[in-house]
Amino acid sequence: MLKVMHPAANSPNPTSQWEDLTKIGTPNLTEWDNIKAQLDLVLLALETLTGIGSEAMLTAAIDLGLESKVPDRVALWRLRQSNPLRKGQGGRKKLDVEEARSLVLIICHLAKQHQELIRRAVSLLEQMAETNREPHQAALLGDYIDAFCNTYQERMEEDEKISTDLLTHLALKLLVDLLFYSGQGGHRRLWLTLLDRSTKF
Repeated sequence: MLKVMHPAANSPNPTSQWEDLTKIGTPNLTEWDNIKAQLDLVLLALETLTGIGSEAMLTAAIDLGLESKVPDRVALWRLRQSNPLRKGQGGRKKLDVEEARSLVLIICHLAKQHQELIRRAVSLLEQMAETNREPHQAALLGDYIDAFCNTYQERMEEDEKISTDLLTHLALKLLVDLLFYSGQGGHRRLWLTLLDRSTKF
């Protein structure tokens, strides 16, 4: 069973978090497409679970002092359009390392804000597994899975290999990941995950 983590009493400041990420390392050029896709999918999971939109993401950028890197909705949209899986993503300049770090910090900031909901959803997922029931039979999980699958299909290029079952598996995997990103050191965990999965994606 997953150990549910509790947030630390004092959150580290954004500057120290940024410095953490600069010390870990930078992806090589061949890994960038995978990292862009992963970041957008984590944001997709977060927004479809919590119902947040671009306004919350921009507020998080301000809270973290990242408004120079993510100043408005257009800039945020362009960052997310850099995901090579997205429809009509041609023409977007490549995501740079500072933009990627900014998105990591924004994701973890928002995940921490919604940690109670994320924890509740993961707990439900565990309960459904223990009783051999399908996740969509729980209302919260069913709504999340439907929203994730529908939004993915609206935004991403059609891929015959992506079945509803595969999308459901992806949605639930990202949900569990969000729990870890919402805890202490979540930004380091997400950045390391991006680097690790970028060679396997």
